[in-house]
Amino acid sequence: MTRSRGTRALVGAVVALVAVAGCSAAEPESPATGPSGSADALSGTLTVFAAASLKGAFDELTADFADAHAGVDVQPTTYDGSSTLATQLVEGARADVFASADETTMGTVDDAGLVEGAPTLFATNTLQIVVPAGNPHGIASLADLAALASSGGRVVLCAAQVPCGAAARKVLDAAGVALTPASEEQNVTAVLTKVVAGEADAGLVYRTDVLAAGDDVEGIDVDEAADVVNRYPIAVLGTGSRSAQDAEVAQAFVDLVLSDAGQQVLADRGFAAP
Repeated sequence: MTRSRGTRALVGAVVALVAVAGCSAAEPESPATGPSGSADALSGTLTVFAAASLKGAFDELTADFADAHAGVDVQPTTYDGSSTLATQLVEGARADVFASADETTMGTVDDAGLVEGAPTLFATNTLQIVVPAGNPHGIASLADLAALASSGGRVVLCAAQVPCGAAARKVLDAAGVALTPASEEQNVTAVLTKVVAGEADAGLVYRTDVLAAGDDVEGIDVDEAADVVNRYPIAVLGTGSRSAQDAEVAQAFVDLVLSDAGQQVLADRGFAAP
């Protein structure tokens, strides 16, 4: 989604303000830093692990962060199912920030002693049925989805241990619908990709994923999804080898995500407020 010039300006302004928070208003300008210090005052490395459903929004936010902080080495964000990322972190993978698609998975990382401070909720998301453009099978409800699966249709879900999979099963249970999927995927992006590619007839994904896919698919609301809301937490992670500069960078990025500008980027992608 292309952001307006005004939204880009707002994000840039907030990124800069995050970097100079605490600086004196009387601090002199210098050729290297600009007035009152600037985004270039930050230095270090930023490594983010984030739920697959956050890719569009976090690609925008990390790009803006990198543009505003020439002294920060922003590594490519690692996206996957939240449970997969949590396992990697607990087993020793290095990251400065973790953004999960549910609180349970963040709890796994927190319980392992890897979270500095407390995780903060920054977004919510709900599920939709996703079908190819034109809805060729006429799906209008979860009962229709189950009927499609039982008649040989290819209905795909996230694996149960992944937040989108756990949510899908709660939604199906609430509707009193039993469904055996054709396959179970390790993240929501894989479910969406199969529907877009014609390898699946339907699936359950986040409404943000339907929005991101544009005209390739259609999303169908289900009443039960309103009561099964995924709440996304974000946290700075502690690592024994990380420098103080990297910790400052990590917190600055979290602050950006929580800021009004960061929240607008998420809203533009279909996320709701926490």
